[in-house]
Amino acid sequence: MIQIEEIPAEDIADFWAIHYEYLIRDGIITDDEDKAYFCSNGYRSVIHHHMLREENRHHMVYFLRNGLRVGAAQYCTYKDEGGKCFLMDFWVFPRYRDIGIGHECFKSLQEYTQKDGAVFYEINCTKDNAVRFWKSLGFRENGVDEYGDPLFVADIV
Repeated sequence: MIQIEEIPAEDIADFWAIHYEYLIRDGIITDDEDKAYFCSNGYRSVIHHHMLREENRHHMVYFLRNGLRVGAAQYCTYKDEGGKCFLMDFWVFPRYRDIGIGHECFKSLQEYTQKDGAVFYEINCTKDNAVRFWKSLGFRENGVDEYGDPLFVADIV
């Protein structure tokens, strides 16, 4: 069973370190401009501010299995957009991949976010393995985002 550990806004420094490593390692960001942006105080302060707001609060979480962190995610449930839970990031740490933990993590995240009003989920992704993963969970294509990246959507399953 996967537990969710909510990361408080005042404790996000460790998250930023593993987040940046994930973005580089998984090839999500590759150019110097993106690398600088995701390390910038501007980007990180906006996220921090969104973690403190009352409505449409931004969440950072770790996924725990047997007390060990096996992955992480960032999301925001937009109650003013019909309960859309936008997954900004969702990843399983490399040593826990390809053994079904990702599916377990998402199931736990669904249960967790439903309690906060999530009705459906949306994510953007371009990497083939990520697309296969999301489609295996019932996500379907839903246009593109403002950067031209494909969006995928799924109702609560």
